[in-house]
Amino acid sequence: MHSQAPDRNLGLDLVRVTEAAALASARWLGRGDRNAGDKAAVDAMRLSFTTVDIDGVVVIGEGEKDKAPMLYNGEVIGTGRGPSMDVAVDPVEGTRLLAYGRPNAISVVAMAPRGAMYNPGPAFYMKKLAVSKEATNAVDLDAPTGDNLEKIARALGKDVDDLVVFVLDKPRHQGLIREIREVGARIQLHTDGDVAGALMAVLPDTSVDVMMGTGGTPEGVLAAAAIKVVGGEMLGRLDPQSSDERNALRAAGYDLRRVLTVDDLVAGDDVFFVATGISGGDFLAGVHFTGTGAVTHSLVMRGKTGTVRKVEAHHSFDRLMQISAIDYD
Repeated sequence: MHSQAPDRNLGLDLVRVTEAAALASARWLGRGDRNAGDKAAVDAMRLSFTTVDIDGVVVIGEGEKDKAPMLYNGEVIGTGRGPSMDVAVDPVEGTRLLAYGRPNAISVVAMAPRGAMYNPGPAFYMKKLAVSKEATNAVDLDAPTGDNLEKIARALGKDVDDLVVFVLDKPRHQGLIREIREVGARIQLHTDGDVAGALMAVLPDTSVDVMMGTGGTPEGVLAAAAIKVVGGEMLGRLDPQSSDERNALRAAGYDLRRVLTVDDLVAGDDVFFVATGISGGDFLAGVHFTGTGAVTHSLVMRGKTGTVRKVEAHHSFDRLMQISAIDYD
């Protein structure tokens, strides 16, 4: 019998990237300027990636939909000395949340081997249904809302009126909200942040049981990377919200009827997902400035080992840092 050295956990390098973005953008909390907070995060994230030993390409950038500063699709990142990786980024997931000081703004990076991530192309929006692993086999994207919620409740050992559903507070969801209320389930309405919503639906010890509704397609791929690690399912279908988006998807050959699973969105298990809280919320505390430094809270997930780390980092303004990490699952 012989021992073998473990592979390097690149997630522990990526957490420094999301920490840097969170620290930079948190200075803009509640100041009403979405683009300034986003730009601060993008600049910090781009600089931090120069120290990560990967041959990385951004396959899912951020900003195009909102005309914000971006790490653009196709941008080469990393030192070039490591493995060839696809990288999905959202330096501030929930720019409005940050700008108005609302909960659940986070900085997010996901990574997988080259070619493993679904390319959303011109698809900005996707209909999604995310549940924890206990309810994986209970959901059908085409089933009526009430049927899905009744089956989810049974799978979780709850009554329907025990359930809490995460829904983005958008005009397009008026019918969905009505259907959820008719069956008796409860709702958390959020203005933004459907990566956080999907995570809350699949992680233990949160107040959310399921996420429903149409959100961002790039955010769907980011969330799928995390769900690959912790278990659960997210079903999705491209859901264009304008004729221009629909025509662009058809011209590019996308099947608007196809139901996508987590495995379709991110292939294989060699995946990393990292998120750092910015404004604080249901599952990640935000950046706390102490006067002499700052404290950040992050999740670091690795698919190969199923490892999820909660990382609390203490940053001092003279660039010293102490990290304490708690492993679970």
